[in-house]
Amino acid sequence: MIGKLSFHELTERVAGHTEKQTPLAWYGAFTVAVSMLGLLAVCLAYQIWNGVGVWGNNQPVGWGWPIVNFVWWVGIGHAGTLISAILFLFRQGWRTSINRSAEAMTLFAVMCAGIFPAVHVGRVWVVYWMFPIPNQMEMWPQFKSPLLWDVFAVSSYFTVSLVFWYVGLIPDLATLRDRAKGLRAKVLAFFSLGWTGANRHWRNYEKAYLLLAGLATPLVLSVHSVVSFDFAVAVLPGWHTTIFPPYFVAGAIFSGFAMVVTLLVIARKIYNLEDIITKNHLEKMNIIILVTGTLVGFAYITEFFMAWYSGVEYEQYAFLNRALGPYAWAYWIMMSCNLISPQIFWFKKMRRSIPVMFTLSIVVNIGMWFERFVITVTSLHRDFLPSSWGYYTPTWIDIGTYVGSFGLFFTMFLLFLRFVPMVALAEVKAVTPEADPHAHDEGDGRATTDVPYVQPAQEYSAYRSADDDPATT
Repeated sequence: MIGKLSFHELTERVAGHTEKQTPLAWYGAFTVAVSMLGLLAVCLAYQIWNGVGVWGNNQPVGWGWPIVNFVWWVGIGHAGTLISAILFLFRQGWRTSINRSAEAMTLFAVMCAGIFPAVHVGRVWVVYWMFPIPNQMEMWPQFKSPLLWDVFAVSSYFTVSLVFWYVGLIPDLATLRDRAKGLRAKVLAFFSLGWTGANRHWRNYEKAYLLLAGLATPLVLSVHSVVSFDFAVAVLPGWHTTIFPPYFVAGAIFSGFAMVVTLLVIARKIYNLEDIITKNHLEKMNIIILVTGTLVGFAYITEFFMAWYSGVEYEQYAFLNRALGPYAWAYWIMMSCNLISPQIFWFKKMRRSIPVMFTLSIVVNIGMWFERFVITVTSLHRDFLPSSWGYYTPTWIDIGTYVGSFGLFFTMFLLFLRFVPMVALAEVKAVTPEADPHAHDEGDGRATTDVPYVQPAQEYSAYRSADDDPATT
């Protein structure tokens, strides 16, 4: 945080944007988002009425854009819970300014992801058959299928992330409740669960938050590992590889952080929160993008090495076909966006440049979509029999559904910005100097030092004056 904001000033700055007049830019963005959401509704209705034959999926490419979009959206949803859970367990105080928005982004991205497999089953009205519900026909899900594993992995991830996000919101909802009147106060009172800020409430809250962080951490790593099994357990060249789980997880964190940067660069500007969500926060996320982008690039190269080292001619051909075949354009877009572009973040000036990081965050997400496209389509369009080779092309329904899913995502995110504090107030306050009992408040609500409370080992020496030292008195 830049400057010395008191607790009250922080509350006014963050809670104020849910109470004051909404910026005109918000209305413009919301209109566009709702229009795209309408496109999604039309496309889904058309698919459900006519069947999934309206997609471009066909032989030999039975999996096309729906699976590509599903894996891409699930990957986007990785950054939020990672920031909240893993960085919380590592006691990274800088996460407090960005975790609320990132968690919300996670939830909305997973909701978008869920659309595609739900419609992909063909008869969406019986999609509940994927769950092991006892029924008179004794029909059970195929537990050997990794597609079913997805159902449990993604639904568990969404549920835990939602509860984790809501628990973190409770103190801030109570703050809004105390400032609200009328119906708004009653609604906030319901969702804040009677929070008064009592010592017992804080103790229970911190225990619950820690337990949920511990529960969510393995899910962050496991959910995209399970998604990678959709491909890895197959025997198809280009898919059947043990590097997929860590490779997919690194790619998911890579794309998730890029999406967080894209959203926060705009939101902090519109809501004038540039001194709370600072360039230091964005720079740290850019460093993570650089590290995970390099890991993803290493995985690309490793795949080629393993194909050559395996000595299997089908495997070797699959990878040569990716780089030199009919979809070489997609492969080189992927390499340019994911491996080469992030290397610019080796330079500090580039990591702290808003235009550069905003542009690159979009480039990274384009590259990650193409990564999913390359993996899915290039291994299918030329399999073991040259007589069955083909070329996959999406239909307007594929394109409309994908564009419409952005409408759902942005509509939900804009509603979140309008009605919920986009910064975790209680957590930010806990790492400010004012939270330190030795901050020496001189009556104006501001601390006289910048040393945060989260460093107790340095705290005594930092605040002790020469007059207090027994050795000098």
